[in-house]
Amino acid sequence: MADQKWRYPIVDVWANPPGLGAAIPEVARLFEYSHSTPEIADKWRSPEDVIAYMDEAGISHMCMSAWSRPGKFVFSNEHVAQYTRAYPDRIFGLAAVDLHDPVKAVQTLDHYVKKEGFVGLRVVPWLWNLPPSDAHYWPLYVKCIELDIPFLTQVGHTAPACPSEVGRPIPHIDWIALKFPDLKIIMGHIGAPWAQETALVAWKHKNCYIDTSAWSPKYYDKEFIKFANTTGRDKVMFGTNWPQLGFKACVDRVNEYLVGTKDGFRDGVVEPFMGRNALRVLKLPENRTMQQKSRL
Repeated sequence: MADQKWRYPIVDVWANPPGLGAAIPEVARLFEYSHSTPEIADKWRSPEDVIAYMDEAGISHMCMSAWSRPGKFVFSNEHVAQYTRAYPDRIFGLAAVDLHDPVKAVQTLDHYVKKEGFVGLRVVPWLWNLPPSDAHYWPLYVKCIELDIPFLTQVGHTAPACPSEVGRPIPHIDWIALKFPDLKIIMGHIGAPWAQETALVAWKHKNCYIDTSAWSPKYYDKEFIKFANTTGRDKVMFGTNWPQLGFKACVDRVNEYLVGTKDGFRDGVVEPFMGRNALRVLKLPENRTMQQKSRL
């Protein structure tokens, strides 16, 4: 099984620093329902520990996001940079910013992309109660286009007890994709209960993509699987929301539930979904470890 996993790159496009479960009280119920492992979800772990978890699962690359909420950074960009500096060909940073200070937000994003090699911007709308169509985001979209990096955001209902309306793909993502057609947008969490809306937005707009973070492969929405198997093969990406869900559990369940099964992925979908699409959109390198493993 380990050799099979390494036949193609496996990229987790939506992961977090270890300790997220203790750092954001609103996610505690989600982590409890997901049977998250407390020693990973609630405690700091070294870059070497994170790489060991990735290797156990056969994950070649992961995107680790900083976290910002009104009034403070939960995990700073500098915190994430400690991981990306330690393993620059395996761990890639997603910047977080203060939406309430648009000028400083643009400066922060510019610095961490140009100086630290971060590969995207991620904003979780429910933390701000501001949908992605809000004007606070607009200067950041212009900067993302200038830097040629994607904007990653959560779509769908919120497991935390916060308003879900900010996660609607229609109208919010549809609107910004029309206003900023050159902006690459990765919609995280599949979009349930609006998974069909999410798929239709990704189908409609050339630069819109969907990732599966926060959902075990056993429970991927059928609308997402249908999209992946038809017009969306090049627009779907693997994600875990680690440490909410385990790297190895998610990879194993893709193999168990979606590879060679009646209700799973068709031939030719797994490799782009698990990594090739993310490598292309996020412009990630094919690291040497992955290339060596692929020859086993």
